[in-house]
Amino acid sequence: MATTVQDNEAASNTSTSEGNPIPLLAVLLSGAFVAILSETILNVALNAIMADFGVASSTVQWLVTGYMLVIGTLIPISAYFMQRFTTRQLFITAMSLFTIGTVISGVSPVFAVLLIGRLTQAVGTAIMIPLLINVILTVIPIERRGAAMGMVGLVIMFAPAIGPTVSGLIVENFTWRWLFYFILPISLASLLFGMKVLTNISETSKPKLDVISFLLSMLGFGGIVYGFSAAGKGDASFADPLVFSFLLVGFISLGLFSWRQLKLETQLLDIRVFRYPMFLLGLVMIMLVMMTMFAMMLVLPIYMQGALLFSAITAGIVMLPGGLLNGAMSPIMGRLFDRFGPRPLLIPGTIILAVIVFTYRYTLPGIPVWIVIVQQAILMLAVAMIMMPAQTNGLNQLPQELYPHGTAIMNTLMQVSGAIGAALFISVMETGQQGYLDNNGIANPTGEEAIAALTFGSQQSFSTGFYMALATVVLALLVRRSKQETMKVN
Repeated sequence: MATTVQDNEAASNTSTSEGNPIPLLAVLLSGAFVAILSETILNVALNAIMADFGVASSTVQWLVTGYMLVIGTLIPISAYFMQRFTTRQLFITAMSLFTIGTVISGVSPVFAVLLIGRLTQAVGTAIMIPLLINVILTVIPIERRGAAMGMVGLVIMFAPAIGPTVSGLIVENFTWRWLFYFILPISLASLLFGMKVLTNISETSKPKLDVISFLLSMLGFGGIVYGFSAAGKGDASFADPLVFSFLLVGFISLGLFSWRQLKLETQLLDIRVFRYPMFLLGLVMIMLVMMTMFAMMLVLPIYMQGALLFSAITAGIVMLPGGLLNGAMSPIMGRLFDRFGPRPLLIPGTIILAVIVFTYRYTLPGIPVWIVIVQQAILMLAVAMIMMPAQTNGLNQLPQELYPHGTAIMNTLMQVSGAIGAALFISVMETGQQGYLDNNGIANPTGEEAIAALTFGSQQSFSTGFYMALATVVLALLVRRSKQETMKVN
């Protein structure tokens, strides 16, 4: 992140609402799109990678778990980066790292090199996402932020929605390496476009980096993300000694991290953001919705293939329209938020979410495919009505000097809640499935008995999601439209 002459000259310029922020946002959105697309594009290709490199499923999963782990551990330090370095420096660094990681992954001769490339991509992604949101908060007036954040929602939901589809098409007709060759020109174009048009939007400072806080945050968030991710895979559970150890270290480190922030004059993550009630409400709502959404996105495909007896292709098709609808509706929800505020979106959105998750309890074997597609589409529409308004309204209440910290905390806890949701709902499903077999004295289930057990376990998981959705309804009733406040001093 070395400072160049061009950066020094640009540091005095600001792309505020007085200028035209569209080129700036276009650059950042393009970078965020390719970074988020990369999160899900490997999911369909894992079997092919296992075959090529001769590695086990527990090893190849690090391409996904490691990516999430790096993002979860580095996003907390993004607030420091955004104060220390210019917008231009951060974007060029992030996209350069992502591009380099893409090249390394595409040409990797062994699995270890592929993993290094993948983790390098994740470092770029961890810088890019908070940078995008922080820039929007800085350059877009509060009365127009909903529309801008809606575009972020489109990118965040559209990219992972098409990721598995694109991956399936490429892997079906080419090798898995073409996934990276497909991403590379998009990444390069975004990098070159940014180098040409990007300017800086805020002044930099030289805050002191507290190394102990950084290490505690890495152990805390990293331990929690890895622990919950590991608990949701294979035969591992929360009782597994390794999983329990990671979670214990994570929570203790996070507690020490929070305590230390209260003692420091310059905090790595300024936890005073939790003093702003709309930010706290929005954050809790987002975490609950992320966990509920993960229940549907993880449990539902397993249930569709194992109990509803849909093919893998059919299961993928069922999930696609909802993701596309969510991305398409996010900008519209943003404009409605700017005009009417959060409550007209959040209250009906949370009610729809609770109702549609409740209907999954009656999604039983023999149900037509089109009903499941409609359910998924309505679910993702409800998510669009909740996520962007809750996030934007919460961040709007923060004073400008807390934007980097609020953005970092919100994005970090979204990653953490995703990992928690994945592990929690898979665990509930498997526990319910085993409980059904034990209660009925079934040791070696037949086909119909296995379907009945999976159905019971999945319904238990859907019920858990329903209770979480009900909690979001209660929180939505407490939300009020935010106005930017001044810093609350100790």
